[in-house]
Parts: sequence; C-alpha cells; structure tokens
Amino acid sequence: MNSTIPGDFSRREFTALVGRYGLMTVAMAAAVLPKRGYPATNEALTATAGSVYKKRFSKTARHSLRFGAAHFSRPGLAIIPNGSLPFVADLEERTDGEIRVEYFGGNQLCQERACTRMAVHGEVDFFSASTQNASAEAPYFNIFDFAFLWPSRASLYYFFYHPRSEELLRAPLRKYHHLQMLFSHAELRGFMMGLKHKDKPDITSVDGLKEARVRVTGTQLGRIAMKLLGMQPVPVPWSDTLHALRTGAIDGAETWSSAVPYGSWGPVISQDVQSRFMAGNAMTSMNYDSYLSLSASLQEAVMESAYLTQINIHKTSEAKLLSVTGISNPPLPGSYYHQHGIRNVIWGDAEMAYARELASPLSNPEPWQAWRDRLNRMAGGIDIYSELYKIARELPANVNELDVEPRRWWKKADDS
Repeated sequence: MNSTIPGDFSRREFTALVGRYGLMTVAMAAAVLPKRGYPATNEALTATAGSVYKKRFSKTARHSLRFGAAHFSRPGLAIIPNGSLPFVADLEERTDGEIRVEYFGGNQLCQERACTRMAVHGEVDFFSASTQNASAEAPYFNIFDFAFLWPSRASLYYFFYHPRSEELLRAPLRKYHHLQMLFSHAELRGFMMGLKHKDKPDITSVDGLKEARVRVTGTQLGRIAMKLLGMQPVPVPWSDTLHALRTGAIDGAETWSSAVPYGSWGPVISQDVQSRFMAGNAMTSMNYDSYLSLSASLQEAVMESAYLTQINIHKTSEAKLLSVTGISNPPLPGSYYHQHGIRNVIWGDAEMAYARELASPLSNPEPWQAWRDRLNRMAGGIDIYSELYKIARELPANVNELDVEPRRWWKKADDS
C-alpha cells in the first residue's frame, strides 16, 4: 500500500490517513502536492488530503465512476507519467464534484488485459493499459504495432493530437470495442537485454539479436516483427518478467525504456537496444456508454480534462525520459541508467534501414497481410497502415518531441 504515495511515510501513518480519508482521496492529494509546490511530507499530505476530501464530498455526486488502472500507481507514475491520477483530480475539480471517480491502481481490481475487458463490457468506466496488452481484448489497438510505422515519439504525439485520429483511431474503437480513447504517453519499443550481455559488446546490429529469447507483451503484430528480425518471442506476463530476466529464462524483453526503472529491472538489464521498432503507449480510455450517459457539459469536461492531461503527459514524459530513466548516450548523471550501468545502444541509419527491409510491411508485406485486411475492414475499408504511415511522416524528421503542437483532436480547426 505504501507505493500509492510519495515520500517517506510509515505504514502506520499511511494506514491512518487512508482510514480517515479513503485511498482515492489520499492518492489524489499525493498527485496535487507537486502541482502546488508542497514537499512530500506527512504533514503536507495530511493537510492536502483534508482539503481534497472536503472538496470531493461537499456535494452529492451525480455520477460515481470506477477506474481500473491495472498496475499504474505511485511511485511508478513518477517514472511513467500516464496521466491517470492527474486526470481524475482535474475532472472532479472541473465538474465541481458532479463526477466522482474511485481509482483502483496497483492491480487491486484488475490487471491490464482484465481491465480492458471490464471496460469493454462496462464493468468499469475508465481503464489504463498499454495499447499492446489492451489489443488482446480490443484488437483494433493493433494499428499501432506495424513494424517501424512510427519514426519518432514526436510522430506519435502528433497523431494523438491530429483531427484525423478521430476517423482513423477513435471512431473504430467506439464502434467495435465501445471505448472512448482519451490520452496516452508515447515511447518507442526496443529490446532490454539481460546480464548475459553485460560484458559483451554493444548489440549494434539485427544479427546480434539472432535467436535471442525475448519476452513479448500481448501484441500480436509485435510477434510478427520480432520473428522477422530473427528473435524468438516468448510470452511472459509483466509480473513475471523480472524473475524471468533474473533467472536467465529469457535473454531480454521488448518494452519501452521507462519500463526498466518502473519495473525495478536495473539489476538485471545491461543494454537498452533502442531499435524503435514499434510504438509503446500507456493509454487511458473510457467505456463509451458511460461517456454517453453524461450530459453534454460533462462530456465536454471529460474531453477538456483529457486534453489537458495529454499535454501534461507529453511534456512531463519527455523530461523524465532524460532525467529519470536516462535514455541519452551517455545517460545523464543521477539517472536510473547511470546508477545501474545500463548502456544505451542506438542503431545507426544503415542498420535501421536493414531492419526495416526485413520487417516493415513496406518491404516485406506478406507476413502482415492477414492483419492488414482485418484492421482495414474495421477501419471502414481504407488501408489503415498507409494512412497512418503518411500522417506519421507529415511531421518533419527533425522536429523535437517537445515542439509538437497540442490540438483538440475532436474539434474542427476553426472551433479549437
């Protein structure tokens, strides 16, 4: 339970605070502390929890909603800022308590795949998961996972803000999975290699990964890409991956970089091979029927809170990738990678071109065709891969992630 809040608190202090105000109120208070510039002390948290509690329960909520946040809880949200808790805090404040949300993180209620299933069926109102793990229950999320579709994190944020994300992403999710996608963080997936490679040269080529046994998430398309790159994808649940790496049952794991500190993998990872072969998104969506049950003004409040949260994720995540995770080469002093001696291995242009030749649908279309046909039908008969490929390259390659312009994706240009 201590992982729900920041700072140096005893279990006794935390239990007393939760008993007085409730876990959700305490978690929201912890999210508010840094925004107000308060230190993460017991005194500051107690005072803030009291203030938040009074505001939350000053009136009877018209809508009491449940949020299945899988494993996303503090302090991990300081590493992967997926926006879930700040979103809840902003939404409750924005609606003056007409919407109240009970947040279940730390796998209290469900893990990622189960949270997705529960949201699809209306058993929870919001959920958070990676798009890869959500795709096992909501297959349209697979559109993110074509190999080498996204040239940069900037291209992903550009798409999330893009008005055509309504047509290409959000409308099919509503139609087929009853989900209103709200916001997401953005990274690109690579291969986190275990201690077997600690004293070996950097893996600077695709051939260096040949026959490696590498953990794969729930993504169906990711497995296609890994096989085309010569690896053996091994399905391992997130909760079991640290043990599998520690024991050498797998050689590495495909994931995004900030997952390494998030999962406390530092002692078992030697190289972050930044192949950037696939998107990595920790997103939040809402059950669409729950959304439609709200008045027009409350629906607008949900979207405005989602927009504000998307901007916050975009800016915060980019800063933390450098300062907290340490994805630069070399890692910044004090970052997690610096502390644990993890090497960033960034493939050169020639090797990236070779990897794309092996695995990209542009160069090697046949292995992808069945999935392309299925997703094209769900997208309304268009070639979804080609449409996403074009949008991802509307942004010049040299645009920095932080320079991507936020836009209200659900509004027309002249309305926003």
